[in-house]
Amino acid sequence: MTGITIFTTGGTIDKVYFDEKSRFEIGSTQVGEILREAEARVDYQIVSLMQKDSLELTDDDRAIIHDAIAACESRCILVTHGTDTMTDTAAVLSGIGDKTIVLTGALSPARFRSTDASFNVGMALAALQILPPGVYIAMNGEIFPAGSVKKNHDKNLFERIDTKKAL
Repeated sequence: MTGITIFTTGGTIDKVYFDEKSRFEIGSTQVGEILREAEARVDYQIVSLMQKDSLELTDDDRAIIHDAIAACESRCILVTHGTDTMTDTAAVLSGIGDKTIVLTGALSPARFRSTDASFNVGMALAALQILPPGVYIAMNGEIFPAGSVKKNHDKNLFERIDTKKAL
């Protein structure tokens, strides 16, 4: 397989609001629709691994994500993921060599009119095509190498944890 493989794991990007239940639940993945609407002309396939809020991901789930990416023939991997524990999963993936892996997600569901989902997926897709092998997070208009970023829950954004500039 050449091209880009997109692994979906759930998270806010795929959440649906159930008004009758007054809560959000993970729905079907939206990344394919995002790429269709953007008229993306890259070769990609989508593989759904799980549909979980990232706060519910376990070490076993992270092992499933790791093993699926390690076994994948594609050299360019995009992972849609919940933002709360994205950095934890990025750390687990850091041992995989010879692949460019970019994790992204959204701070509001892709189904919402006002969402960062499309921007983040587009940025992650572009990053995959230009970055050297390694693990990265694409959020808030920046690309961060794994291990150099954290989610600031108070400001609801990702920020560097070291003095290096984002790519």
